[in-house]
Amino acid sequence: MQFKLFNIKNFLVICICFICSSILISQTPAKKQKEAIGIKNATLHIGNGKIIEKGFIGFIDGKINFIGAISDANIPTYSKIIDAENKHIYPGLIAVNTNLGLVEIDAAKQTRDFAEVGNLNPNVRSIIAYNAESKVIGTVRSNGVLLAQIVPQGGRISGSSSVVELDAWNWEDAALNIDEGIHLNWPSLSALNFSDDNDSKKRNLEYLRQKQELDLFFSECQAYLKNPNHDAKNLKFEAMEKVFDSKANLYIHVEEAKEMMASIAFAEKYSITPVIVGGYQSFMILDFLKQHHIPVILGRPHSLPSNEDDDINQCYKNAKILKDAGILYCLSDIGFWQQRNLPFQAGESVAFGLDKESALSSVSLNTAKILKIDNQVGSLEIGKDATFVISDGDLLNYLGNKVKSAYIKGKELDLDNKQKELFRTYQTKFESPNK
Repeated sequence: MQFKLFNIKNFLVICICFICSSILISQTPAKKQKEAIGIKNATLHIGNGKIIEKGFIGFIDGKINFIGAISDANIPTYSKIIDAENKHIYPGLIAVNTNLGLVEIDAAKQTRDFAEVGNLNPNVRSIIAYNAESKVIGTVRSNGVLLAQIVPQGGRISGSSSVVELDAWNWEDAALNIDEGIHLNWPSLSALNFSDDNDSKKRNLEYLRQKQELDLFFSECQAYLKNPNHDAKNLKFEAMEKVFDSKANLYIHVEEAKEMMASIAFAEKYSITPVIVGGYQSFMILDFLKQHHIPVILGRPHSLPSNEDDDINQCYKNAKILKDAGILYCLSDIGFWQQRNLPFQAGESVAFGLDKESALSSVSLNTAKILKIDNQVGSLEIGKDATFVISDGDLLNYLGNKVKSAYIKGKELDLDNKQKELFRTYQTKFESPNK
């Protein structure tokens, strides 16, 4: 009996591995741009609020070298001209706070690689676990998302995130900005009371201890870094050096207003200006955030409010509220496959007061500014990477989002994906036999 059970277990493992290996077959990454390319007659959405009708964009060696009106372009200098009349060109969208490429199937543990054991893990690096061959990537970029910040999860300090381009053979090729920030999950003042049928909240009695634990770690880390002579290296402390030197962001994952204020005060104690991730109640402390120059990565715009007495549309309204307050913000979602909905989340904010070009900035240029990569991507400007998408209609509207072409550093991408493949397969399967 034991022998039979052993064989069944092994058989199940083999099946899972076979399924995962078949899923992980990837498309061939695009080849490097070889000729100068110009695209004419398109509506250019720059990403900084400006629009150019009947515009021209030229790029060579993966960089934009012209953007403007057709009449000002030196067209003969481009060996390939593409007519994009009645089409729209947008900067490639940037997904933040995602585990894209770190997990393939939620239900299969073998494909999840986004968290490590332990509580304080600043030395954990998400970039080396990134799977550039993930099938999900093809689906995400077909909707205009061409870059992603891949983020570890779990523990009090999860580790470091990196920004990747969504077209590569491996993580080394994909990396755009390695170890650009450390992620800290701020302790909550309250905890769910699961013994109550209504899942009500109760006070977190461990809050002060958890905060003191962080304070001790940061003070020890700071003391370690000030002393260049050590008998043995402490990898956890050394991973924090870029944060203390302001060469990397400190991302604090926190939702409620009091917790945000406490976490910002904590960071400033160590001369760090953090980035708030989540920030649901940021609308309650606008003056405080502006006074301390705190950027906010708004989380999950397509969700219900956290509190019963909040406006039912609060999550949709937050983007407009932060923009009007002059606070740098961007939009994000959780998970990996969910990132394909990123343009529509930005579009949803238009229905709640945000203008379309500001909504575009919330998933492009604003994001690039927060990630400190706006000198390379985020908008259609001379000298930046030729990373953009061409759509038949409005990229932020699910009815108009029909991406026809996409480029990363001037490389034209193959926009086929697993979902399109399945659609073609089953469309044929269920066709009438008389056709």
